[in-house]
Amino acid sequence: MPKQIILVEDEPILCENYAKAIREQGYEVITCDNKQDALCVINKELPDLAILDIGLGDEFEAGFDLCREIRTLSNTLPIIFLTARDSDFDTISGLRLGADDYLSKETSMPHILARIAALFRRVKALQTTTESDQIKHEQLMIDAQRFQVEWDGVAVDLSLTEFWMVHSLVKRVGHVKNREQLMGDSNIYVDDGTITSHIKRIRKKFKELDESFDHIETVYGIGYRWKT
Repeated sequence: MPKQIILVEDEPILCENYAKAIREQGYEVITCDNKQDALCVINKELPDLAILDIGLGDEFEAGFDLCREIRTLSNTLPIIFLTARDSDFDTISGLRLGADDYLSKETSMPHILARIAALFRRVKALQTTTESDQIKHEQLMIDAQRFQVEWDGVAVDLSLTEFWMVHSLVKRVGHVKNREQLMGDSNIYVDDGTITSHIKRIRKKFKELDESFDHIETVYGIGYRWKT
């Protein structure tokens, strides 16, 4: 059965072009041009991946609202923002809401398709892990089969991207992972600022459970490491 993608875009020509190119890769595409129709689709049956514009018609932040709704229903469903709004503020806002990727509409179609394929590879990798794929270190426990991270026995609410970044860092405690390695382990290909935003969001989630948390260390000019 082909993977199902919801594409929410209010510019008819762009929507048609995106949908055609994505379908040619073997995916099923459901298109919506407004928030309400998209919510009906999402609440009826979750797709396998969502591609969202931010501004839809007169609703300036409709895509952000859709992202919030999807994240209440699933932590693991891949979400891509595909938008003309490419400011740092919008990018950070999208990632903070739990999106896995944030692309400008100036991004080439082959690059967009590569990002979609990379996100599906991560989902497949998650689904094919075994029960033995567990990592325990001090207060941290990672269970890749159940897609769960716990800190002192309490679940940490991580998105798919955040999960794989933590998994990458903890696999080799004390070793620095540069941004390219983090991207490779997480199957994403983004700029340095996006990696930084994900790391900040991960730290915030751990700090919400433990104010003294500071195990993710920035090694300036190189990358990040999980320290004891």
